[in-house]
Amino acid sequence: MAFELPDLPYAYDALDPYMSAETLEFHHDKHHKAYVDNGNKLAEEAGMSGKTLEEIVVASHGTNAGLFNNAAQHYNHVHFWKWMAPNGGGKSIPGELMKAIDSDLGGYDKFKADFMAAGATQFGSGWCWVNVKDGKLEISKTPNGENPLVHGASPILGCDVWEHSYYIDYRNARPKYLEAFVDNMINWEYVAELYGAATS
Repeated sequence: MAFELPDLPYAYDALDPYMSAETLEFHHDKHHKAYVDNGNKLAEEAGMSGKTLEEIVVASHGTNAGLFNNAAQHYNHVHFWKWMAPNGGGKSIPGELMKAIDSDLGGYDKFKADFMAAGATQFGSGWCWVNVKDGKLEISKTPNGENPLVHGASPILGCDVWEHSYYIDYRNARPKYLEAFVDNMINWEYVAELYGAATS
């Protein structure tokens, strides 16, 4: 299945002032497009263009670094754009998901602190995650383009902590970016949808 660059689900300036139009233009139109273009070429060369994106991510992990890096980053970004929404974030979280955050992650405040800590302490480029593993929520972090799929888990929320995701707006203040993401940008409806799919 050929990789395709999805349209953003909102205008470039829709996440202002927490994420600027300039950041989204560079991040979506340049960085994500490069993962799509490179991933398609490498998937074809590896004879994997007939597989789904998830299958390519898992199959190329540990065996084809170039393909894995581009396919995993494409997967991560397809969801990353949907994990954000104008007027998002905060505590207005759908009921079943909120119950799981309370029972599995120790409540909203602990989730926020642990998720931000995972992102802030990921050395170099990478991601912080909320994923479902064995029916329970957990917080994790991964280097570069790696994601929870390759660890037998289903990611339901991820924040990109590569510098291109925040440097235009926050310079080196990664914790401020993470706080803005949690408080003002998370699309909890989409997270809840993925949670439902991962636990059904």
